Amino acid sequence: MVSFGAGEPDFDTPGHIKEAAIAAIRAGKTKYTPVAGIQVLKEAICRKFEVDQGLKYKLEQIVVSAGAKHSLYNTMQVLVQAGDEVILPAPFWVSYLEQIKLAGARARIVETREENGFKLTPAELAEAINPRTRLLILNSPANPTGAVYTQEELEALGELILKHDLMVISDEIYEKIIYDGLRHVSIASLSPELKERTVVINGVSKAYAMTGWRIGYAAASYPVAKAIADLQSHTTSNPTSIAQEASVAALNGDQKQVELMVAEFARRREYMLKRLLDIPGVSCVRPGGAFYLFPNVKSYFGRAYKGRVINNASDLASIILEEVQVAVVPGIAFGNDNYFRLSYACSVDKIKEGLDRIAGLMAQIK
Repeated sequence: MVSFGAGEPDFDTPGHIKEAAIAAIRAGKTKYTPVAGIQVLKEAICRKFEVDQGLKYKLEQIVVSAGAKHSLYNTMQVLVQAGDEVILPAPFWVSYLEQIKLAGARARIVETREENGFKLTPAELAEAINPRTRLLILNSPANPTGAVYTQEELEALGELILKHDLMVISDEIYEKIIYDGLRHVSIASLSPELKERTVVINGVSKAYAMTGWRIGYAAASYPVAKAIADLQSHTTSNPTSIAQEASVAALNGDQKQVELMVAEFARRREYMLKRLLDIPGVSCVRPGGAFYLFPNVKSYFGRAYKGRVINNASDLASIILEEVQVAVVPGIAFGNDNYFRLSYACSVDKIKEGLDRIAGLMAQIK
């Protein structure tokens, strides 16, 4: 079995981060902490925002949670309710839609286009806004497409956000995993007005290979941050004390391991992208960030393999899994079943083996 389904780096957590956790255990830092996170971690997060994005937050504007998914859930619960609509550009990360539903709100899904790099345009946003619209979700770099918004693109969206008095969730968890000299820009950094209306979500999972440590954080205006912290105090309370201490080491420590990981991801991206584009009928947008490819396989619909007609990417993914034991994630999970997602968070040898099998099978589809 070769799996291209991984949503986490295949690298180990850097040693100095693990040592910080061990030291915290030995020092007895195993008790409850403040609900919204320990001061030293919130200071590290504030420093990171100022250095990386020029954003200045006070400690009380930061809420640390049990992973970025938890931060997103808390934020959704605080910002929307029954009767509200949330604009959700598709393709989208799988949990956004379910979290909107859990908050009692309705998702207004906006299909972005491959020719635009799967990025929401001002025209698409304007068409989706109505009197019930409360919130826009942005994800840059994006899962599953790897789309990265430029400053100019965010500024154009920002004009509409302010005009229509919308709130924004800006999910920036893949911020550090970016290629081709692109620069990550947070929409919150564009103006004080946009900062006030934006909740920035981030964490340590992807950049520092710490998915299992479960530390994410939200940065928001004080009223929103307080509401998030109040909600968290009555649900999960504080995130794990030991993981918080380790996250301080991640944010404040040497970033060389992050750079090496991103360089390796870039190498794998080039190889996987070339191999996919060599398969007749497959197109694929070059991702600017994250560690996924999202190829279009629509040209295979209506054709058959061993008598099985392929109607969508889910059908094709099932055939690939059953026939050659390679796992990909059908695009239906992300809102578009013309595509499937492949992760290159695995070794080049596994990528080669998996793509050899996929290419061999697809050559037999008639």
